[in-house]
Amino acid sequence: MQATMTFASDLSLVDVYRARRRLEGRVLRTPLVESPALSALAQTPVFLKLETLQPTGSFKLRGATNALASLAECGCRQVVTASTGNHGRAVAHAARALSIEATVCMSALVPGNKVEAVRALGACVRIVGRSQDEAEHEALRLAREEGFAYVPPFDDLNVIAGQATIGLEIAEALPEAGNIVVPLSGGGLFAGVAFAARSINPEIGMTGVTMSRGAAMHASLAAGRPVQVEEVESLADSLGGGIGLDNRYTFALTRDLIDAAVLLDEASIARGIEHAYRHERLVIEGAAAVGIAAVLDGVLPADRLRRGPLVLVISGANIDIDQHRRIVNAV
Repeated sequence: MQATMTFASDLSLVDVYRARRRLEGRVLRTPLVESPALSALAQTPVFLKLETLQPTGSFKLRGATNALASLAECGCRQVVTASTGNHGRAVAHAARALSIEATVCMSALVPGNKVEAVRALGACVRIVGRSQDEAEHEALRLAREEGFAYVPPFDDLNVIAGQATIGLEIAEALPEAGNIVVPLSGGGLFAGVAFAARSINPEIGMTGVTMSRGAAMHASLAAGRPVQVEEVESLADSLGGGIGLDNRYTFALTRDLIDAAVLLDEASIARGIEHAYRHERLVIEGAAAVGIAAVLDGVLPADRLRRGPLVLVISGANIDIDQHRRIVNAV
């Protein structure tokens, strides 16, 4: 319960339950389904938390909806954000539902299908630079100079509380869960899920998994402080981008709540995508495949697997279909 005590003045279970009330009717309570193939491989029951079924195809809808609903309660009508794709899509979806104007700044590294999905929801899209950091700088400039409300992709208490509702759902659906594996990027998803799950069950294991190329949170945890890394192309494009040198919440929460952080190469991520398609009947993006890939590679800490059923958060489905076809046919 360390995180609950340390961060009681910033984030509490009350915030998470309040977020769940805001999300009712707007966000799906996603199913938790067992994977026989992965269970046999891991030699423990493995369950998949299918955030792929959200209306925007990603868990990001939870945090964005909670943040925008909170802003709407205060009369806000214009927002801006930076995104590697899924957060922008979620902000655009939530903004349209709440009659709020949204501008989304994205780098040139964001796949075209994700850019077009944001535009299709009515948001104004600005392509800026070749990194998430550059896109974020432009979003902050617009907030500062144009007066838009800035909606961070991860380092925001309302965003974290929205993502934390996943942890609540896991704890309620599978109270005997022994370990949760979460894709690790800026830390909004990991911090939220871990905060809620650990607040309910302090003994549950929490493992973060990310790509070996440009993993900002992993590098920051190793350094003991937020650091910058070079952003490069990866199959797990949604895990790219920095965590911010002035990170306020997600670095500390992740540092205090994580048991293990696992790095995967591109070939492993591709195998995760392929397995999901052939054995789980799921079309998922690279960021969502990292938990599956970690099981396939046998790199999850053995002591964590012995704690009880394993839950993999399957975070998003928004992969370019041509890229998916190439990956599945090549593996």
